[in-house]
Amino acid sequence: MMRPVRALAIAAALALAACGESGPPRFQGYAESDLIFVGPDEAGRVIALYVDEGAQVKPGDKLFEVEADMQEADVASAKANLAQAQAQLDNLQAATQRPEEIAVLKASERRAATALDMSRIELGRQAELTAKKVGSQAALDDAQHTFDQNQAALDEIRRQIDVGNLAARDQQIAAAEHAVGMAQANLAAAQTRLDRRKLAAKVEGSVETVYFRPGELVPAGRPVVSILPPNLIKVRFFAPEPDLPRFRMGTKVSVTCDGCSKPIPATVSFIAASAEYTPPVIYSLDERAKLVFMLEARPDDANALRPGQPVTVEVAPGGAP
Repeated sequence: MMRPVRALAIAAALALAACGESGPPRFQGYAESDLIFVGPDEAGRVIALYVDEGAQVKPGDKLFEVEADMQEADVASAKANLAQAQAQLDNLQAATQRPEEIAVLKASERRAATALDMSRIELGRQAELTAKKVGSQAALDDAQHTFDQNQAALDEIRRQIDVGNLAARDQQIAAAEHAVGMAQANLAAAQTRLDRRKLAAKVEGSVETVYFRPGELVPAGRPVVSILPPNLIKVRFFAPEPDLPRFRMGTKVSVTCDGCSKPIPATVSFIAASAEYTPPVIYSLDERAKLVFMLEARPDDANALRPGQPVTVEVAPGGAP
């Protein structure tokens, strides 16, 4: 958008180069800036605009808000998925049987232990009778068989209790933990998308342009507002080829403009590697003056200039590094 200004600045630079040699060389240019464009990541309709053109903002100030129905639904869905994954993990980490079922098994254990004690007593009594030749071998065998059965029943119940207290296998628990982690990541991503529907300023500066108003649909990647930070304002000027040796990176210059109360100090920060204008002839000494090179300088007080403002640049006394 600055091409007409650049053409005029080049013409003015050539005109000044052709002027008399009295006084230090002066070079024409203009103030330029880099804007910060702020817009939503995803398409949406603007529902609130908190700033207008010319407003001064600082980091954290609200700029605008875009409708977020879909993003809110995504957050709700992600929360539900996380709750489900967490419940599955808790279930796997808990015992395989409920406490009530374990209590029933404990009662069966006590009953089996009592039966085992009774069969142990009966086995001892039958063994004593058989030793005294009073009891029969058949009765002793029955008592031994009953004791063995009760011992096996008690062992079985105790193993059922141990199994009921076990959690799921390690592989199943690890898989459930991964599912919980994935659900948490999905929730964080959905929450970030929702938060980005409300945009705030990240830099300090002035609002230059508002591109969309409440009710308008913003395409993805398009800015809603642009911000001009003062530290991104620079002076762009042009020096004829014979005067180029006057400048180096870091050269101190003095910038004046219409309405400026005093010269503005600036520092050269860029020197173009190629000329802006090259006539299609063999370069004589006269033609070389038509070659101008673009330079940029960063002003010490950027607030004193506005983008597009014409300026005049001089090398400051002792400004060459």
